[in-house]
Amino acid sequence: MNLGTVGTGWITSSFIEAAQLSKEFKLVGVYSRTVEKAEILADTYNASEVFSDLEEMAKSEKIDVVYIASPNSVHFEQALLFLKNKKHVICEKPIFSNTGELEEAFKTAEANGVYLFEAIRNIHTPNFKTLKEKLPMAGEIRSAILPYIKYSSRYDLFLQGEEPNIFSSTYSGGALVDLGVYPLYLAVGLFGAPKKSTYIPVILRSGVDGSGTLVLEYEEFVCTILCSKLSHSTILCEIHGEEGTFVLEDAAPISQIEFYDSHSKDSKTLSVPLEEKNMVYECKNIAGIINTNNQKEYQELKRLSEIVLKITEASRKQNNIIFDSEK
Repeated sequence: MNLGTVGTGWITSSFIEAAQLSKEFKLVGVYSRTVEKAEILADTYNASEVFSDLEEMAKSEKIDVVYIASPNSVHFEQALLFLKNKKHVICEKPIFSNTGELEEAFKTAEANGVYLFEAIRNIHTPNFKTLKEKLPMAGEIRSAILPYIKYSSRYDLFLQGEEPNIFSSTYSGGALVDLGVYPLYLAVGLFGAPKKSTYIPVILRSGVDGSGTLVLEYEEFVCTILCSKLSHSTILCEIHGEEGTFVLEDAAPISQIEFYDSHSKDSKTLSVPLEEKNMVYECKNIAGIINTNNQKEYQELKRLSEIVLKITEASRKQNNIIFDSEK
């Protein structure tokens, strides 16, 4: 499939490299508001088309699918444009600012006979699939702690008085929607939708969360998600069951999984080494869904996006974190 990209940051380059590695996509066009940036990216990855006009790109017959990695606040507007022009859309997480946008976008995709995906790498990896398959080894789940705590260099700019996109309500930023979605997707993918969720954030002067603790309540256990862009942590992810414990090196991309038996005290490695360009797995899965019209897997991914966005939206509303697009 012929691929177009929106955005020129490092995440776009990572996706392009993974898409090329997958052999499922051919990069044809790149977009940036400035032609110079688009040309640099196009030259780097041998794309033939350069766009500085989104309307023109959306109408191009040379592009089948578009990857969007622009600021969070414009995901919805841009995705809708491409969907209405019958382009498949892969939108970087967080897919949209709220569930209203998500509902409209999925309806638009369906009306135009195209697919809409949220780019979230961890649930597509073989290690996630292994973890889900082997989860019964732990017996009755009694607790889980899933951290994603990573100091952001952009916080230095914030402390100097600037307001980078990721710390701005104007651009639908914040720690939960930027980092917290990784462990949240992991939890929802493994355990389903919680019966209740509570978020306790650290609110910055810009009105968004710089860090926070999200508590997901299930029938028989609690899953605690820690997310922060203000600190760094070496805490591992753990899922505790009566029969054993899963220890994950990280919530994304889930590079290593160990299982510790509660009775024998033995440990076992369940993970396999991942590709260095680990977004390749989502590229292959997304291409497979499109090429085979796999509605079962597509509807499952759609369901996960709906649950995750519903939780992050509710978490923000609990704490009066309102994005500018919602005011």
